[in-house]
Amino acid sequence: MRTFRAHPVIVFRDQHLSKERQYEFTLTFGEIEGLHVNRLVDAVKYTPVHTVSNIGSDGKPSAPTRERGNYYWHSDKSYHDVPSLLTMLHGVEIPSRGGETQFANTAMAYAALDEATKQRISGLRAVHSWERSRIQARGLLATEEQKRERPPVDHPIARTHPDTGAKVLYLGNHASHVLGWPEEEGRALLRWLEAFATQPAFVYSHRWRPGDLVLWDNRCTIHRALPHEDMDKERRVLHRTVVKGTVPY
Repeated sequence: MRTFRAHPVIVFRDQHLSKERQYEFTLTFGEIEGLHVNRLVDAVKYTPVHTVSNIGSDGKPSAPTRERGNYYWHSDKSYHDVPSLLTMLHGVEIPSRGGETQFANTAMAYAALDEATKQRISGLRAVHSWERSRIQARGLLATEEQKRERPPVDHPIARTHPDTGAKVLYLGNHASHVLGWPEEEGRALLRWLEAFATQPAFVYSHRWRPGDLVLWDNRCTIHRALPHEDMDKERRVLHRTVVKGTVPY
């Protein structure tokens, strides 16, 4: 955990883990989260170690149609009242080109803000919503059952990292608007902060290789996937686990 506190994205090369071994390794970092809200529409896929892939029901690779939420900057499960601490992704089958995952360090971004902006966002809270993130990502809309299970929550825009004490920006596609502000004004502020936080100086782009095991700290990073070339021709299969965090403050 000492290394993880110092380096919010860690890459282990040449790992070939079964789902069972990945599950066991994930437990060394804490409690594995409950099942994803998407299990309400796909219970087979969304298990504690679930598969992220472009493989269709016919067993062949295909380009995504509507589910593009991972292509937007986000922090995993920020729409939970107790959001994620850590996500672990294991590359099982990787395309030959493209498909990188980008990570933005929001602790570095907060530190680079001018003092006036830090004062402006101090005490502000953003509303995080599964329903709204589906709309913003132009994906499949949330079902009524999903909306009941995951109602909107609010978290500090400038949260304190519980391990390091550093202030970090907590935002991304799940963040809908600023609590107590006119919605469009709040969304404009969140978009500006996200654009600031995702400047090249704060971003690491991971080029996947088969066997990569990547884990990242959702409390001080946001991330997104980039589409890979020939998405309908090459297979992409990764295994994902998520560790439950604590209430942001």
